[in-house]
Amino acid sequence: MIETPTIVETAAQKIASIHLTIAKDQIQHEMGPGITEVNAAVAGQGITPTGPWFTHHFKISPDAWDFEICVPVDVTVKEAGRVKAGLLPARKVARTVYHGGYENLGDAWGQFDAWLGANGHTPAEDLWECYARGPESSSNPADWRTELTRPLA
Repeated sequence: MIETPTIVETAAQKIASIHLTIAKDQIQHEMGPGITEVNAAVAGQGITPTGPWFTHHFKISPDAWDFEICVPVDVTVKEAGRVKAGLLPARKVARTVYHGGYENLGDAWGQFDAWLGANGHTPAEDLWECYARGPESSSNPADWRTELTRPLA
C-alpha cells in the first residue's frame, strides 16, 4: 500500500493556495472547485505550475479540516479572489508514496504514522498530500500515486 518511507530535507517552495476550514464531510464538494480555482488563477497570470498540486493540512480534527489547496510555482502569484501567495518552508520530513484510490488514504496514513513511531520519529502536527497521479491520468485507482509527507519535530 505504501512504499518504504524516507527522510529528506525539502527546499522552500513558493505556492499559490486557497485556505479552507471545512467539515470533513464537505471535502468532496470543496476539493474539485478549489483546485480548479487555484489553477485558473495561476494560469490567468501566465504562470506554469512546477509540479503536481497538493494539500497542506494544518489540523485534522474528528469534525473539521484546516488546510490549504496548493499549486507549486516558481514566481510569487498575485492575490486573485481566494487565491493567495504562500511559501512552504524548507524542512526535514518523512515521505512515502501511497498506491491506490483516495478512499484508502486514511489507512495509508495509519501505516505511515506507525512506521514513524516504530523508527523513533516524532512528526509535527501538519502534513501534506501531493496528488502525483490520480483520476485525471488513469481511470484505474491502482495506477494512482499520492505522496505523503510528514514534517519532523
